[in-house]
Amino acid sequence: MASVLIVKTGDAFPEVVDQHGDFETLFEKQLTAALPTHLDLQVWDATRNPSAPELNTLAGIVMTGSHSMVSDAEPWSEALKQWLQEALANDIPMLGVCYGHQLMAAAFGGVSDYHPAGRESGTRTVRLTQAGQQDPLFSQLPESFMAHLTHAQSVMQVPHGCSVLAHNSHDAHQALRYGPRQWSVQFHPEFNTSVMCAYIERQRAALRDQGESPEQLLESVTDTPEASSLLRHFLAFV
Repeated sequence: MASVLIVKTGDAFPEVVDQHGDFETLFEKQLTAALPTHLDLQVWDATRNPSAPELNTLAGIVMTGSHSMVSDAEPWSEALKQWLQEALANDIPMLGVCYGHQLMAAAFGGVSDYHPAGRESGTRTVRLTQAGQQDPLFSQLPESFMAHLTHAQSVMQVPHGCSVLAHNSHDAHQALRYGPRQWSVQFHPEFNTSVMCAYIERQRAALRDQGESPEQLLESVTDTPEASSLLRHFLAFV
């Protein structure tokens, strides 16, 4: 049986893991109900297991977020780049999220680094570009939708030849497409409101330091059904 592989690139905060499960569990909860019967879900922890799965056994790849930073160029992260390049060359469907988004962009020739405006956290509005409105995956979303976000780094320079599919007031590169079935997003389609609130609570001091109100961010957290639907829609391309 072919597999959709969840590439785990880090661990969530302990309180999130205790109450909701780790990053890979959040993805499993969203994907399982829509998974075709001829596929199964597998998890590869790339931070702890250096042996990458053989690409010819995979029907698709989903890459999680992380508390690591792409610009730190940790050995496990750098080793993933060639594997991702091979997956792109073999047209394996991919969807990278947050760290996965930044790592895919860096692997394919872009630049990911700290955003000069600081951290973006909370439930924010994301808007499709014209390319996004015409994209086979993103055209299934409304032109404007709410999404959960928490990141200090961003894709600062996109790879040559990729398409920018979504943006917002903080980040010009909220979603990218690299090939026929290879996408990545800065926002978190796997998060629910409780997980988003837990991240804001953890970041109270950092958010205050950059002039934001954690209380206002917590009050504005809301459900993001359109963003979450992206994971299920992605399975149609697997």
